[in-house]
Order: sequence, then C-alpha cells, then structure tokens
Amino acid sequence: MQGTVVKSTGKWYWVKTEDGEVLRSRIVGKIRLTKKKTTNPVAVGDLVELEISYEEDENIGKIKKVLKRTNYVVRQSPRRKHEVHLLAANVDQAIIIMTIAQPMLKQGFIDRFLLTTAPYNIPTIIVFNKADVYGEDDMAMYHYLKEIYEKIGYTVRLTSAEEGTGIQEIKDILKDKVTLVAGQSGVGKSTLVNAVQPELDIFTYEISEHSGKGQHTTTFAEMHELDFGGSIIDTPGIKMLSFNNLEKKDVAHNFLEFFELSSECKFGGNCLHRSEPKCAVKEAVESGEASELRYINYLTLLNEVEDQNYWERHDM
Repeated sequence: MQGTVVKSTGKWYWVKTEDGEVLRSRIVGKIRLTKKKTTNPVAVGDLVELEISYEEDENIGKIKKVLKRTNYVVRQSPRRKHEVHLLAANVDQAIIIMTIAQPMLKQGFIDRFLLTTAPYNIPTIIVFNKADVYGEDDMAMYHYLKEIYEKIGYTVRLTSAEEGTGIQEIKDILKDKVTLVAGQSGVGKSTLVNAVQPELDIFTYEISEHSGKGQHTTTFAEMHELDFGGSIIDTPGIKMLSFNNLEKKDVAHNFLEFFELSSECKFGGNCLHRSEPKCAVKEAVESGEASELRYINYLTLLNEVEDQNYWERHDM
C-alpha cells in the first residue's frame, strides 16, 4: 500500500493512504535517503510504501520504503549540529513569511531560507505580513526589498492577516499546489494561514510582551488540504538556519544572480567573488547592478560555511 506522509511528530508519522484513510505509522528498519545523517529520515510530503498491522485496537502503518523524491528542503538540525533535518519533501513551491515590524525584520533570514530552496529550483514566494502595523519607514523598507527580490525573479507580496490585505492573492498562489510554508516565530504565519482558510484553525499566540519575540505555535510539521485546491505544509517557527550540509561552492552557485554573472568572471564558476581579480559580481555590486545587501549576506554565509569546522561538516 502507498500513501503520503501528512504529519510528523518525530517518532510517529501519519500517512494518508490512496483510499483516504489516515494511519498512525512508524518506520520499520533503517531508512536513509541522503548522504547526511538525518534527525527524521521521513518528512511530511514523502510518498511511502507501508504495511498495516492491527495493534491495541487500531490499524498501525509500518513504513517500509520511501519512494524517490522530486525535491526536499533541508536545514541543519538545531539540536544535533552533525545532522540535518528535513522540513518537507515533494513540494511545488515554498512561501517564506516575514514581517518588517513586530518583531523587527531580520532580513538576512530571507537569504538563508532561499539557500534551502534554490538547490532544487523550488519557486519561492516572499510574503511580508502584518502590513497593518507598518509605519512610513517600514513601507519604504518593504518597497526596497521588493525591488531587490523581484529583480532576481522572486515573487514578493504584502499581506495583513488582521485586515485581509493580500489574502486573495495568497489563495491564488496556493491554489492546486503543494506549498511549504515557513517563517520565523512571531511573523504571524499561523494567523495568515488561518486567514487563508479559517476552517484549519491553526493554534496561534501573540508576541511576548516581555521579549518582543514570537512564541512557537506550530510544534510539528503537518500537511493541510485547502478547500479551494492544493495543500500547505505548515512547519514550526524557525529561530535560525545554519548549514552543515553546504560547501563554499554551494553558497556561490545558489545565489542565483551571482552564479549567472560568474560566467563573466576571470575564474568563471570557480570564482567565490571575494578577492579574486576581474570578478563580474563585485563589479556589478559596485555599479549598483547587483544588490549590495544580497552581496553582504552572501559573504556572511560564505564565511560561516568556510569557518565551520571541516569535520563538523564531513563526519556524518
């Protein structure tokens, strides 16, 4: 029997079978699908083969095999620095939800997230939520970032879950697609999802008055079907993204506009765009053709991957 993993809580997985039944399931044997050690070898969105056994008055699924993935989104495990954590598999697109205010914008997180989707060419939409609390300076920042990311091919949208701004646009984006939805804690991800389809009633919290930061509301990944077509994979709020699974060239090749320019560099695809002579990327940044902000984030990530202990990244 085959099915799709629709929920993961670590030890247990819920699998929706081809006939619509959802079975609480567990892994049987060892499953390892990547070269890296994973905290969760099976992810929401995975297509699996399973057997059914009757235990303690319920049908239990036994996951025997994970079918070939079309793509997956992975991050470094926040608790086990030598391992990686699968956020989702077999997605059509991803949405990263941000906000300019409440909590304060952490723009570098956008480029970190894009580094998880770019390797598989997963279309990614950047959504700035909580527009109802933006002041004049916040809106200026939104338009500044919108110009940067739309210039390099990303879709950028402005929403307010509280006022309903942009909700229909988000519905149109989600329709008939499997979409990974991610964001840092406190950006209003769950509130926005509830505004798109109130029947889901995903649990939400307000921003902590003490810290000014968001509280985790989603504690595990789960797939939700949308009544207007498609489904979303809702993920826990992400505090930070690190990359024990990347090399320097992975960073260079997945800042897509820089990689496109690298064909004009003296050292071509081997150029890391730092101190190399006749670097087309540095020239583009200096002339304003390429974003200086993106370049600064690129250098930060490149140095971070380079400085990470070699054996931390390879002893997996």
